[in-house]
Amino acid sequence: MGNNRNKNRKKNNRNNKKKVCITDTVLRDAHQSLLATRMRTSDMLNVASLLDRVGYWSLEVWGGATFDACLRFLKEDPWERLKVLRKAIPNTRLQMLLRGQNLVGYRHYPDDVVRKFIERAAKNGIDVFRIFDALNDIRNLETAIKACKEVKAHVEATICYTVSPVHSHDGFVEMALRLERMGADTICIKDMAGLLAPGAAYDLVGKLKAKVRVPIHIHSHDSSGLASMSYLKAIEAGADIVDTAISSLASGTSQPPTESMVAALRDTPHDTGLDLSLLSEIADIFREIRKRYKRFESEYTGINTKTLVVQIPGGMISNLAHQLKEQNALEKMDEVLEEVPRVRKEMGYPPLVTPTSQVVGTQATLNILTGERYKVITSETRNYFKGLYGKPPGPVDEKARKKAIGDEKPVTCRPADLLEPELDRITREIDGKAKSIEDILTYALFPMVALEFFEQRDSGRLEPEPLEIPEEKEAKPHLVPHLAPSEFIVTVHGESYRVKVAGAGHKTEDKRPFFIMIDNRLEEVMVESLTEVIPSTAGEIVGDLITQSVRPKARKEGDVTTPVPGKVTSIKVAVGDRVSEGDTVLTVEAMKMENEVHTPISGVIKKINVKIGDSVNPDETLIEVEPE
Repeated sequence: MGNNRNKNRKKNNRNNKKKVCITDTVLRDAHQSLLATRMRTSDMLNVASLLDRVGYWSLEVWGGATFDACLRFLKEDPWERLKVLRKAIPNTRLQMLLRGQNLVGYRHYPDDVVRKFIERAAKNGIDVFRIFDALNDIRNLETAIKACKEVKAHVEATICYTVSPVHSHDGFVEMALRLERMGADTICIKDMAGLLAPGAAYDLVGKLKAKVRVPIHIHSHDSSGLASMSYLKAIEAGADIVDTAISSLASGTSQPPTESMVAALRDTPHDTGLDLSLLSEIADIFREIRKRYKRFESEYTGINTKTLVVQIPGGMISNLAHQLKEQNALEKMDEVLEEVPRVRKEMGYPPLVTPTSQVVGTQATLNILTGERYKVITSETRNYFKGLYGKPPGPVDEKARKKAIGDEKPVTCRPADLLEPELDRITREIDGKAKSIEDILTYALFPMVALEFFEQRDSGRLEPEPLEIPEEKEAKPHLVPHLAPSEFIVTVHGESYRVKVAGAGHKTEDKRPFFIMIDNRLEEVMVESLTEVIPSTAGEIVGDLITQSVRPKARKEGDVTTPVPGKVTSIKVAVGDRVSEGDTVLTVEAMKMENEVHTPISGVIKKINVKIGDSVNPDETLIEVEPE
C-alpha cells in the first residue's frame, strides 16, 4: 500500500512545477458543512475506488466533527471507518483535520493523549495531518507536530485566517516562518469563514512565497461566494494546492466545486491534469447519495454574504440556528448574530473556528436568551478567559474577564503544561469496557458518549439515526414504540417524526410543561397531560419516565436551578458539604458546551435531586442548599 501511494505522489509531482494539486473534501468537510456530518461509511465505500483513481494530492477523510458524529449519531466506530477507508483507497494520501492540543474534541488534552492519538491515527491510515490551533497559538501545535514527525507523517501546519484589528498578513507570514522552522512540510491557509477576498489572497500568498520554502495549501469555504475567485488569485500568486469538493457536495458552506476548478485551470500553466469525465461520474454518484440525507440539510448552507459583515462561518450560522431551535427561540437569530461580534471583540478577536466558534457563539446565545450579558457563563468561556485555551490574539475586555473569573489571574504558560498525563488513569478507569487502545483514546476524548457507545456495541444495540422516517398509510395520529421506552415514531397526516420525552416541568393553571425532543429539536408544550401530545396508549410506557423527571419546583432562595434545558455532566458537591454563594455545584451540557451551575446562597448541601446523565429543565430544583 505504501509503495502505491509513493508512486501516486511521484505521478502527482511529475509535471510542470507550476501545476496545481487538488485536495477533495467530499468525505469530510463537505458533508460536515452541508449535511451535519451525517454521511455514513457505507456510502463513502460505494465511491471509494473511483475517488482513488482521480489522482488527488490527498483526500480529506477524517477529523473535525466526524469523530464525534460517528459515535453520537451514526453509531459507528470512527477508527473502523478510517481502517476500511484506508483499505478501499490504497493509492491516495488520506488527510485529517487535527485541532492541535484539542485533537478532535473541545478541550485541551494532555501530551500523552495527543502523542498516542497521532500514533494510532497514522498507524490506521492517516498520511497528512492538517494541524491548527483556534487562537493561532503556536505553543498548542508543538506536541502534535513533534508526534507527527516521529511517525514520519506529513505535517501540514495551519494558519487560521481571519480579519480583525489585531491580525495582519505580515503577522501570518511570521507565523508561517515559525511553523516551517518547527518542521512543517506544507503550510495551509485555513479560511473557515470565506473571508479571504481575491486581492487579499493574492497579497498573502505572494508574501508567503517570498519568504517560505514549503508548498502553500489554500482552504476556504464558499459561504460568501468568493472562494473560487480567491483560489484563482492565490494560484496566480503561487499557491500549490487548493481544497475543493466534488460538485454535488460543493459551494455554500462547503468548498468550491472540484470540476469547476479543474476546468478553469485546464490548458493553463496550472493545469491539474485531472479527468473531468471521471469527476463527473463521481459527482453523479454523490448527487444520489446526498438525496438520502435531505433531512439533515440546513437552510443556512447556501451562499450568504452576511458572513462578510458579521464574519461568522456559514457552519457556525447553521449551528446557532440549531441551538436557538433547541431553546424554542429561533426568532432571536438576528440578535444573536449582532451579539457574536461583540463577544468576539471582548475575547480578543479569536478566529471563529472550532472550538472558539462554539465558545463565542454559545456565550452570545446565552447572553441573548437570558436577557443579561454574561449572567450565565459556560465552563468553556471561563476557561477561555483563564487562558486555558491559549493566548488570545488581542487584549480581552477586563470587565468581561472579571465576570468570568473574578479576581483569578489568567495562566500565561502553555495550557497543556498544567495537565497531568491521563492515559494510565483512563486505562484503569475503563478496565473491561475498552477492547483496544483506540477505545481508550475514544473514551479520553468523549467519556460519556464513548461509554454509551461501548454499551450499545457490546449489547448489539447500535442503531443510527434514521435517514428517512418510515411512511405510514394511516392518516390519523398513532404511536409506535421505537428504540427505547422514551422514544417513538409519531406519524401525523402522513408526516413522521422521531419523538423523545425529555422531561416535564411544573403545573401552572392546571397545565404542565413537557419538554419533547422532535427530530433532535427541543420543544416545550403546555398541556394538562402528556396524552394531549401523544396517544393515551403511551401513558403506561412513559409514565415512569415522567415521574422520575419531575423534581421539586424551585421556590426557596437556596434552590439550585439550570437556566437552560440540558444534561448533567458532573456534580461537584455531596450532601453535607458547605458551599459559598457563587460556587459551582454541577455542570449541565447544553448546545455542546458545559454550563456551570452555581449555588445562589452560602450554606450546606441538604439534598441532591439529580445524577450524572439526567436531563434537566429550568425551574426544577436540582440541588437544595440550606442556609446556615
